[in-house]
Amino acid sequence: MKIAFVDDDKECLEELARLCQDFAAKNHCPVEIFPFSSGESFLEAFEKGAFSIVFMDIYMKGMDGIAAAAKLREEDPACLLAFLTSSREFMPDAFSCHAFEYITKPVSFQRIADVLKDALKILPVSRSYIELSSSRKTVRAFLDEIVSIVTDAHYLDIHLADGTALRSRMTISEFMERTRWDVRFISVNKGITLNADYIAEFENNCCILSNGSRFPVRIRDRRKTEQAVEDYNFWKIRSRQGHRT
Repeated sequence: MKIAFVDDDKECLEELARLCQDFAAKNHCPVEIFPFSSGESFLEAFEKGAFSIVFMDIYMKGMDGIAAAAKLREEDPACLLAFLTSSREFMPDAFSCHAFEYITKPVSFQRIADVLKDALKILPVSRSYIELSSSRKTVRAFLDEIVSIVTDAHYLDIHLADGTALRSRMTISEFMERTRWDVRFISVNKGITLNADYIAEFENNCCILSNGSRFPVRIRDRRKTEQAVEDYNFWKIRSRQGHRT
């Protein structure tokens, strides 16, 4: 989720960011946080589809939150908007801007968590991707379509689910850093990283993918690798159950 906070109180911005980061860590939900200290600075950066949800303080110096929200609605009628305030007197005006939530200060972790969980239930699932330089072109590869990554000298050979093969000059560490250490990518051998979503089974000392490809597994780490795949699959099931509750 891309989360914008608009508040002229620096301490409040820092606290909101901390609460959202705590939520992200506990729920395995990546977030990007964009703080703004005024309605004017927010509107300068805002464009349709830029944010998943906006937390807008109502009472601010300069342009107040209601005015900023009205301008937001002119550009994007669908963006989720949660108002922040220390008073309920502005609630009618807030909901005239089609507010998703109205949160009174001081804000607690549980209140923010409840709002973000509700937001996740209705937000479209975004697909993460990585930009790669391959064959002198910049291409985007969706992470859920990457099946395997194999190191070859200073390059990575990356195979996608549709059979496409990409070759890019980078290390596996650089790949993992750019994908924010996505948990689905598991190292099974030196220079071989696989997407756990495509791992079908282990046979002897090989990892067999759903497309029939076979990759050797480090013998001494085989059980550790199998456990990593099991842990990932368990986490995936729990995550799906969490979205349904």
